[in-house]
Amino acid sequence: MNEAYICDKTFINSDFSKIPLDKGEYDNCTFKECKFNDFDLSHFNFSECIFDTCDLSTCKLNNSAFRDVRFKGCKMLGLHFDYCNEILFSVHFEDCMLNLSSFYQRNLKSSSFKNCRLHEVDFVEANLSKSLVINCDLSGALFDATNLEKANFQLSYNFAIDPVKNRIIKAKFSASELSGLLYQYKLTIV
Repeated sequence: MNEAYICDKTFINSDFSKIPLDKGEYDNCTFKECKFNDFDLSHFNFSECIFDTCDLSTCKLNNSAFRDVRFKGCKMLGLHFDYCNEILFSVHFEDCMLNLSSFYQRNLKSSSFKNCRLHEVDFVEANLSKSLVINCDLSGALFDATNLEKANFQLSYNFAIDPVKNRIIKAKFSASELSGLLYQYKLTIV
């Protein structure tokens, strides 16, 4: 069976849990207010696509390809981006909820997370160098052996990043949130 090749198409208010999206390659497509929750997106390829106000919670992403893909206002709970195809992996998130998702060992160099809720997200051994993590809630997010060189965490909060266990050279943090770099010392900062 041949896989679909879809280019320059806009999908609006589609529920792919009821009418499945054809497996294949999607290039320069827009998905607006679509429901993908629990959908199997394994082996799908998305290049230069936009997901706007979609629900992708608990989708399967085995060997899925995301190349220069933008997510805006999406609900994306429990996603395993660490299972995605690594080749040219490039993602950007704005106003998204990514709680309980995993980017374990994922190359996120120059990615962006703006105004996102990233509760208990796994960034262990990920490369976030030169990434923007602006005004994000990182409550319970995991950082261990994570490359954060030149990453920008301005206005982000509720993070706990150990500078000894992570590479943070030239990373930017808001002065009001520096306690997130000192949590392991159990200091009282007033």
